[in-house]
Amino acid sequence: MANLQLTHASILNSSAQLLVLPVNNAGVILDPVLTRAKALFPDNYHRYHRACRDGSLSIGSCLLHKRTREKAGLGISSNGNQPNYIANLVISNHSYHHIRKRWLIAALIDLQQQMMPLIRYQGIRRVALLARPLISSNQSDIAPNKNDETNTLALDWHTDTLPLLTEYLQDLPKLRIDIHLPKDTIL
Repeated sequence: MANLQLTHASILNSSAQLLVLPVNNAGVILDPVLTRAKALFPDNYHRYHRACRDGSLSIGSCLLHKRTREKAGLGISSNGNQPNYIANLVISNHSYHHIRKRWLIAALIDLQQQMMPLIRYQGIRRVALLARPLISSNQSDIAPNKNDETNTLALDWHTDTLPLLTEYLQDLPKLRIDIHLPKDTIL
């Protein structure tokens, strides 16, 4: 059983072995934390961007990337605190478009299936998930809590997104998942 914890701490300073970054399949990054992650983990960004250009990255999927470790230079000093894996959770078709419930569910199922071998065979125990792209910034766009999966309005964090994260990630064994929220979001 996974232990999910909400936090306001910076995801880029976490000691997680796996970072989960919600992205789109257009290759457009507007979130400031994702832009910083692009600079910190260029190998992940190049692979993600190439998959977007090729058209091989579909909405509702997860692109898992095993990071290459730096052996020399200034980057070697920070290798101990950096993640071994980065999961690019494809949740929309563009940064300006809202997340749909069916896309988020499909991406979480794909993430869950790709994480099982990492937990079993690679000893992954700490995961950090960036929640900012999953939270609607415009409160007038938030949809009422409905089971209609074709709704194109934004998902509400407390009634839609957080319950989905809990439902699809809590059954992973022996795992601590820190969900990193913006400071203005209530825990």
